[in-house]
Amino acid sequence: MLKGFLTGILALGLGASVMAAAPAQADELAAIKKAGEMRIAMSGAYPPFNFVNDKNEVVGFDPAIGREIARRIGVEPVIVTTAWDGIIAGLLAAKYDTIVGSMSITPKRQEVIDFVGPYYRAGRAVFVPEESSIQSLDELKGKTLGVTLGETHEKWAREKGGWDIRTYKGLPELLLEVQSGRVDAIVVDNIPVRVAMQKNGAKVRQLDTPDIEGGNVAVGIAIRKGNPELKAAMQKALDDMMADGTYEKIALEWIGADIR
Repeated sequence: MLKGFLTGILALGLGASVMAAAPAQADELAAIKKAGEMRIAMSGAYPPFNFVNDKNEVVGFDPAIGREIARRIGVEPVIVTTAWDGIIAGLLAAKYDTIVGSMSITPKRQEVIDFVGPYYRAGRAVFVPEESSIQSLDELKGKTLGVTLGETHEKWAREKGGWDIRTYKGLPELLLEVQSGRVDAIVVDNIPVRVAMQKNGAKVRQLDTPDIEGGNVAVGIAIRKGNPELKAAMQKALDDMMADGTYEKIALEWIGADIR
């Protein structure tokens, strides 16, 4: 993921009513500590970074990082799952305190939210069925491309043009669609698909696209603007995790590699 941002405030679903719901206020760190909990949002549909297991628990790299940050701040983590295409609107409406959901840091997003981190780096990649004869982006012209609704990959695909686009809720659906041949290719973050290939035997192949836009992207933790104390506390927790080996342990457990 890396998780995307549709162009413009309206594409985010951020109308006047949402902006009015999030007035300027004092730094929220004190309020979070008083409440004794931090509400952490993610889609729950982006394995291995965040997903729902067979026990109906939200697990993965992102919730593990979010829970550890909350613990180091001294509060209980509360994981919230929500649709990706409205997740920033939910943050601005104060439905949760932060987004730890594999969100790429972009200038457009930085106009409306702040970021802690980055906490890992990843990149855009294009995958086709393992047996596909397609070898390049040019050969996808006129073909059908699958993307996750609201990701930067969708924005990139629409701006580049030349193919039919189908949108889905998340990576599990995309992998099913491309392996079944219902789409000719999918545009996604490279790390989770590589993990799916290793762990689950996903029958897909990555195209060689060395010059693709977004091939090396910083991923951050989103908070509302105007919270320097909260941002500093979360950044310190993240930095300490990276320094003491906790981050690497979490990354190895869920991703199989240190992805800083």
